[in-house]
Amino acid sequence: MKKFNLLSLAVAGMLALCVFGCQKKEAATTADTKQDGISASVKSQISGLGFSTENARKVEGGYLVEGDILLSEANLTEKAETTHLSVASTEQYRTTNLVKALPRVITISVTNLPTVYSDAVNAMITRYNNLGLRFTFQRAAAGTTGQINVIGFNEGPSGGFITLGSSGFPTASGNPYSEIKMNTNPAAYGANPNLLYLTSVLQHEVGHCIGFRHTDYSNRAYSCGGTAVNEGASGVGAILIPGTPSAPDAASFMLACSNGGDRTFNANDVKAINYLYK
Repeated sequence: MKKFNLLSLAVAGMLALCVFGCQKKEAATTADTKQDGISASVKSQISGLGFSTENARKVEGGYLVEGDILLSEANLTEKAETTHLSVASTEQYRTTNLVKALPRVITISVTNLPTVYSDAVNAMITRYNNLGLRFTFQRAAAGTTGQINVIGFNEGPSGGFITLGSSGFPTASGNPYSEIKMNTNPAAYGANPNLLYLTSVLQHEVGHCIGFRHTDYSNRAYSCGGTAVNEGASGVGAILIPGTPSAPDAASFMLACSNGGDRTFNANDVKAINYLYK
Protein backbone atom coordinates (compact mmCIF):
# COMPACT_ATOMS: atom_id res chain seq x y z
CA MET A 1 0.00 0.00 0.00
CA LYS A 2 2.77 0.40 -1.31
CA LYS A 3 2.61 2.25 -1.07
CA PHE A 4 -0.59 3.56 -2.73
CA ASN A 5 0.59 5.44 -5.73
CA LEU A 6 -0.37 6.04 -9.28
CA LEU A 7 1.96 4.23 -11.61
CA SER A 8 1.54 4.27 -15.34
CA LEU A 9 2.32 0.89 -16.86
CA ALA A 10 1.80 0.07 -20.53
CA VAL A 11 0.69 -3.54 -20.53
CA ALA A 12 -0.12 -5.24 -23.84
CA GLY A 13 -1.99 -2.25 -25.16
CA MET A 14 -4.15 -2.05 -22.06
CA LEU A 15 -4.70 1.15 -20.10
CA ALA A 16 -2.15 1.94 -17.39
CA LEU A 17 -2.53 0.54 -13.92
CA CYS A 18 -2.49 2.86 -10.94
CA VAL A 19 0.08 2.02 -8.28
CA PHE A 20 -0.47 2.80 -4.63
CA GLY A 21 1.59 5.36 -2.79
CA CYS A 22 3.92 2.50 -2.09
CA GLN A 23 4.84 2.24 -5.69
CA LYS A 24 5.07 5.76 -6.79
CA LYS A 25 7.97 7.19 -8.63
CA GLU A 26 10.85 4.80 -9.03
CA ALA A 27 14.14 5.22 -10.82
CA ALA A 28 14.37 3.69 -14.28
CA THR A 29 17.52 1.69 -13.56
CA THR A 30 18.83 -0.17 -10.54
CA ALA A 31 21.99 -1.98 -11.50
CA ASP A 32 24.16 1.10 -11.70
CA THR A 33 25.05 2.44 -8.28
CA LYS A 34 26.01 5.76 -9.81
CA GLN A 35 22.43 6.22 -11.01
CA ASP A 36 20.47 4.99 -8.02
CA GLY A 37 22.97 6.05 -5.35
CA ILE A 38 22.89 2.65 -3.62
CA SER A 39 25.97 0.51 -3.05
CA ALA A 40 26.04 -3.24 -3.59
CA SER A 41 26.39 -3.82 0.16
CA VAL A 42 23.26 -1.76 0.90
CA LYS A 43 21.35 -3.61 -1.79
CA SER A 44 22.38 -6.84 -0.12
CA GLN A 45 21.02 -5.56 3.18
CA ILE A 46 17.75 -4.54 1.54
CA SER A 47 17.40 -7.98 -0.06
CA GLY A 48 18.24 -9.62 3.25
CA LEU A 49 15.23 -7.90 4.82
CA GLY A 50 13.02 -9.38 2.11
CA PHE A 51 12.54 -6.24 0.02
CA SER A 52 12.99 -5.93 -3.71
CA THR A 53 15.92 -3.81 -4.88
CA GLU A 54 14.30 -3.26 -8.25
CA ASN A 55 14.01 0.51 -8.78
CA ALA A 56 15.12 1.21 -5.21
CA ARG A 57 16.65 4.67 -4.76
CA LYS A 58 18.48 6.77 -2.20
CA VAL A 59 16.28 9.49 -0.72
CA GLU A 60 16.36 11.82 2.26
CA GLY A 61 16.25 9.70 5.39
CA GLY A 62 17.18 6.39 3.81
CA TYR A 63 16.15 4.26 0.83
CA LEU A 64 12.81 4.15 -0.96
CA VAL A 65 11.88 0.59 -1.94
CA GLU A 66 8.82 -0.95 -3.58
CA GLY A 67 7.72 2.52 -4.59
CA ASP A 68 6.52 3.87 -1.23
CA ILE A 69 8.39 2.23 1.65
CA LEU A 70 11.16 4.18 3.34
CA LEU A 71 13.90 2.08 4.95
CA SER A 72 16.23 3.99 7.26
CA GLU A 73 19.84 3.08 7.95
CA ALA A 74 18.65 1.67 11.29
CA ASN A 75 16.10 -0.56 9.52
CA LEU A 76 18.89 -2.14 7.48
CA THR A 77 20.72 -3.39 10.56
CA GLU A 78 17.75 -4.52 12.68
CA LYS A 79 17.48 -8.20 13.48
CA ALA A 80 14.23 -9.75 12.31
CA GLU A 81 11.97 -12.28 13.98
CA THR A 82 11.23 -15.66 12.46
CA THR A 83 7.54 -15.13 11.73
CA HIS A 84 5.36 -13.46 9.12
CA LEU A 85 1.64 -13.04 8.72
CA SER A 86 0.18 -14.85 5.74
CA VAL A 87 -3.24 -14.50 4.15
CA ALA A 88 -4.25 -16.50 1.06
CA SER A 89 -1.84 -17.32 -1.75
CA THR A 90 -1.00 -13.65 -1.99
CA GLU A 91 -0.08 -13.01 1.59
CA GLN A 92 -0.43 -10.42 4.32
CA TYR A 93 3.03 -9.70 5.68
CA ARG A 94 3.97 -7.84 8.83
CA THR A 95 7.27 -6.25 9.68
CA THR A 96 9.65 -7.10 12.50
CA ASN A 97 8.44 -4.19 14.64
CA LEU A 98 4.81 -3.63 15.58
CA VAL A 99 3.04 -0.92 17.55
CA LYS A 100 3.32 -1.66 21.28
CA ALA A 101 2.04 -0.29 24.61
CA LEU A 102 -1.55 -1.17 23.75
CA PRO A 103 -4.21 -0.03 24.24
CA ARG A 104 -3.24 3.45 23.15
CA VAL A 105 -4.37 6.51 21.21
CA ILE A 106 -2.28 7.51 18.19
CA THR A 107 -2.57 11.14 17.17
CA ILE A 108 -2.40 12.25 13.54
CA SER A 109 -1.75 15.75 12.25
CA VAL A 110 -1.84 17.33 8.79
CA THR A 111 0.69 19.99 7.90
CA ASN A 112 0.34 22.49 5.03
CA LEU A 113 -1.94 20.43 2.81
CA PRO A 114 -5.19 21.36 1.04
CA THR A 115 -8.48 20.74 2.84
CA VAL A 116 -9.30 17.62 0.82
CA TYR A 117 -6.21 15.90 2.26
CA SER A 118 -7.30 16.79 5.78
CA ASP A 119 -10.81 15.49 5.07
CA ALA A 120 -9.29 12.26 3.71
CA VAL A 121 -7.27 11.82 6.93
CA ASN A 122 -10.49 12.14 8.94
CA ALA A 123 -12.19 9.53 6.72
CA MET A 124 -9.20 7.20 7.05
CA ILE A 125 -9.28 7.54 10.85
CA THR A 126 -12.95 6.55 10.85
CA ARG A 127 -12.24 3.43 8.78
CA TYR A 128 -9.58 2.20 11.21
CA ASN A 129 -11.47 3.15 14.36
CA ASN A 130 -14.56 1.28 13.15
CA LEU A 131 -12.53 -1.95 13.43
CA GLY A 132 -12.45 -1.74 17.25
CA LEU A 133 -8.71 -2.33 17.56
CA ARG A 134 -6.53 -1.95 20.65
CA PHE A 135 -5.40 1.39 19.31
CA THR A 136 -7.47 4.28 18.05
CA PHE A 137 -6.50 7.19 15.86
CA GLN A 138 -7.50 10.77 16.55
CA ARG A 139 -6.57 14.13 15.11
CA ALA A 140 -3.89 15.97 17.06
CA ALA A 141 -4.84 19.22 18.74
CA ALA A 142 -4.71 22.27 16.48
CA GLY A 143 -1.20 23.66 16.15
CA THR A 144 0.49 20.47 17.39
CA THR A 145 2.30 17.68 15.56
CA GLY A 146 0.81 14.22 15.93
CA GLN A 147 2.60 10.93 16.41
CA ILE A 148 1.98 10.53 12.68
CA ASN A 149 2.29 13.72 10.66
CA VAL A 150 0.92 13.90 7.11
CA ILE A 151 2.88 16.32 4.95
CA GLY A 152 3.04 17.19 1.27
CA PHE A 153 5.67 17.10 -1.43
CA ASN A 154 5.51 18.05 -5.10
CA GLU A 155 7.10 15.63 -7.54
CA GLY A 156 6.17 15.01 -11.14
CA PRO A 157 6.45 11.77 -13.11
CA SER A 158 9.84 10.24 -13.75
CA GLY A 159 10.68 7.19 -15.80
CA GLY A 160 7.01 6.41 -16.33
CA PHE A 161 6.21 6.45 -12.60
CA ILE A 162 4.46 8.94 -10.35
CA THR A 163 4.76 8.64 -6.58
CA LEU A 164 1.45 9.10 -4.76
CA GLY A 165 2.84 8.86 -1.24
CA SER A 166 5.31 7.12 1.03
CA SER A 167 5.76 6.04 4.63
CA GLY A 168 7.81 3.66 6.79
CA PHE A 169 7.51 0.99 9.47
CA PRO A 170 7.16 1.02 13.29
CA THR A 171 10.21 1.74 15.40
CA ALA A 172 12.05 -0.80 17.54
CA SER A 173 10.54 0.90 20.60
CA GLY A 174 7.03 0.15 19.35
CA ASN A 175 5.86 3.48 17.99
CA PRO A 176 4.21 3.86 14.59
CA TYR A 177 6.25 5.40 11.79
CA SER A 178 5.97 9.13 12.29
CA GLU A 179 5.47 10.57 8.80
CA ILE A 180 3.40 10.07 5.67
CA LYS A 181 4.29 12.05 2.55
CA MET A 182 1.54 12.77 0.01
CA ASN A 183 2.24 14.05 -3.49
CA THR A 184 0.46 17.32 -4.33
CA ASN A 185 1.61 17.37 -7.96
CA PRO A 186 -1.43 17.41 -10.30
CA ALA A 187 -0.01 14.38 -12.10
CA ALA A 188 -0.60 12.30 -8.95
CA TYR A 189 -4.26 12.96 -8.13
CA GLY A 190 -5.35 15.57 -10.66
CA ALA A 191 -6.32 19.18 -10.12
CA ASN A 192 -9.26 18.15 -7.92
CA PRO A 193 -8.24 15.07 -5.91
CA ASN A 194 -10.96 12.53 -5.23
CA LEU A 195 -11.66 12.24 -1.50
CA LEU A 196 -12.20 8.48 -1.46
CA TYR A 197 -9.08 7.75 -3.47
CA LEU A 198 -6.97 9.95 -1.17
CA THR A 199 -8.54 8.14 1.77
CA SER A 200 -7.55 4.74 0.38
CA VAL A 201 -3.98 5.86 -0.26
CA LEU A 202 -3.69 7.19 3.29
CA GLN A 203 -5.23 3.98 4.62
CA HIS A 204 -2.55 2.01 2.80
CA GLU A 205 0.29 4.23 4.00
CA VAL A 206 -0.96 4.02 7.58
CA GLY A 207 -0.93 0.25 7.09
CA HIS A 208 2.83 0.50 6.63
CA CYS A 209 3.13 2.80 9.66
CA ILE A 210 1.59 0.10 11.87
CA GLY A 211 3.63 -2.74 10.37
CA PHE A 212 2.06 -4.13 7.19
CA ARG A 213 3.93 -5.03 4.04
CA HIS A 214 2.38 -5.34 0.58
CA THR A 215 -0.07 -8.21 0.28
CA ASP A 216 1.53 -9.37 -2.97
CA TYR A 217 5.01 -9.28 -1.48
CA SER A 218 5.88 -12.63 -3.07
CA ASN A 219 4.83 -11.59 -6.59
CA ARG A 220 3.98 -7.96 -7.23
CA ALA A 221 3.09 -8.77 -10.83
CA TYR A 222 -0.19 -10.01 -9.34
CA SER A 223 -1.50 -6.46 -8.86
CA CYS A 224 0.96 -4.44 -10.95
CA GLY A 225 1.25 -6.54 -14.10
CA GLY A 226 4.50 -6.82 -16.02
CA THR A 227 7.33 -9.13 -15.03
CA ALA A 228 6.88 -11.18 -11.89
CA VAL A 229 9.11 -10.01 -9.05
CA ASN A 230 9.66 -12.47 -6.20
CA GLU A 231 11.35 -10.58 -3.43
CA GLY A 232 13.03 -13.65 -1.99
CA ALA A 233 13.27 -14.98 1.52
CA SER A 234 12.07 -12.56 4.15
CA GLY A 235 13.82 -11.91 7.42
CA VAL A 236 10.47 -11.27 9.08
CA GLY A 237 9.21 -14.87 8.97
CA ALA A 238 5.57 -16.03 8.71
CA ILE A 239 2.49 -16.73 10.81
CA LEU A 240 -0.36 -18.22 8.80
CA ILE A 241 -3.85 -17.17 9.89
CA PRO A 242 -6.10 -20.25 10.12
CA GLY A 243 -9.20 -20.25 7.94
CA THR A 244 -8.02 -17.83 5.28
CA PRO A 245 -8.56 -18.79 1.62
CA SER A 246 -5.96 -20.32 -0.65
CA ALA A 247 -7.04 -18.39 -3.75
CA PRO A 248 -5.48 -15.03 -4.69
CA ASP A 249 -6.99 -12.06 -2.85
CA ALA A 250 -7.78 -9.39 -5.41
CA ALA A 251 -9.14 -6.66 -3.15
CA SER A 252 -6.66 -6.24 -0.28
CA PHE A 253 -5.97 -2.67 0.79
CA MET A 254 -2.26 -3.55 0.98
CA LEU A 255 -1.84 -4.71 -2.63
CA ALA A 256 1.16 -3.01 -4.19
CA CYS A 257 -0.85 -1.63 -7.13
CA SER A 258 -4.39 -0.37 -7.47
CA ASN A 259 -6.77 0.56 -10.27
CA GLY A 260 -6.88 4.08 -8.87
CA GLY A 261 -10.27 3.73 -7.18
CA ASP A 262 -11.40 3.52 -3.58
CA ARG A 263 -10.01 0.39 -1.89
CA THR A 264 -10.71 -0.27 1.75
CA PHE A 265 -10.39 -3.32 4.05
CA ASN A 266 -11.62 -6.64 2.72
CA ALA A 267 -12.44 -9.66 4.91
CA ASN A 268 -8.88 -11.01 4.89
CA ASP A 269 -7.42 -7.59 5.70
CA VAL A 270 -9.68 -7.43 8.75
CA LYS A 271 -8.55 -10.91 9.84
CA ALA A 272 -4.92 -9.87 9.51
CA ILE A 273 -5.36 -6.60 11.40
CA ASN A 274 -7.41 -8.27 14.13
CA TYR A 275 -4.74 -10.95 14.51
CA LEU A 276 -2.17 -8.31 15.35
CA TYR A 277 -4.14 -5.59 17.08
CA LYS A 278 -7.50 -6.74 18.43
